[in-house]
Amino acid sequence: MNPGDPLPASKPEEPAEPAELEEPPEIEEVEEDPAEEDAAEVGVGPDAGEAAGPGGRPTVSIYLGEISRIPLLSREEEVALAKRAATGDAEARRRMVEANLRLVVMIARRYQHRGLPLADLIEEGNLGLIRAVEKFRWDRGTRFSTYATWWIRQAIARALANQARLIRLPVHVEALLAKYRRTKEQLTLRMGHPPQLAEIAAELRVPVHHLEGLEELGRTP
Repeated sequence: MNPGDPLPASKPEEPAEPAELEEPPEIEEVEEDPAEEDAAEVGVGPDAGEAAGPGGRPTVSIYLGEISRIPLLSREEEVALAKRAATGDAEARRRMVEANLRLVVMIARRYQHRGLPLADLIEEGNLGLIRAVEKFRWDRGTRFSTYATWWIRQAIARALANQARLIRLPVHVEALLAKYRRTKEQLTLRMGHPPQLAEIAAELRVPVHHLEGLEELGRTP
């Protein structure tokens, strides 16, 4: 789910490219749930209309308005969904992702003005959120929002690090790359697991060979 798609300021930390880890470090449980503590922070503010859609409509503002209507999960609901998600239940994973989209926005706003627009930061953070749902262990006693914060921050920091060494691509290649990433995220959320390249190509209605190596084109060593 991305800003612009229809529905399905303290000093920020300096982001550095994080190491590729399978699991975050041991997380100490906190009393406050970040999703509840900062839900009110995700409103339609001056920066919310950064990205504009057709006719200049602020698509990020529209997105924020839509996700603000999604109720947060109680601890009991979270555990019940996490148990189902652990068995591969795509609907449970979707509900966990949607209930925490505001957490992504709250974190993404802390990384603004570093080379990527807010809409892109949110999109990258959503990928981290999806990854967190896939890896979450409900039986360890940690609230999901606490666990997901690490994955969201890692995804955004990595995107900023990659942006810093981004090579200039032809406009049509950049457009296809953006569609590829967005479609990959949407299919992952819909199916409950990362899609195959052929599935992404079918969704975009392009030959598979047009997508081979596409994501690597946007990065340099």
